[in-house]
Amino acid sequence: MQHDLRLRAAARAVYDNIYASADTATFSFDDAERFATAEYRQAVGAAQDARSVLAARHEQLLFVAIL
Repeated sequence: MQHDLRLRAAARAVYDNIYASADTATFSFDDAERFATAEYRQAVGAAQDARSVLAARHEQLLFVAIL
């Protein structure tokens, strides 16, 4: 994911927040990325989902209008 630095940064933030403790994180983010661990793939998926939600501005504006 070296070509999309913003998505990588978001995935790192998700990974670090979920797997921050030494008890749950077997690998650092960089190692998890290198080995494509399940935790890394989950963090990337969460970052992609967040990007999709944040990119849907018109839906957000509609939701705010309903409130």
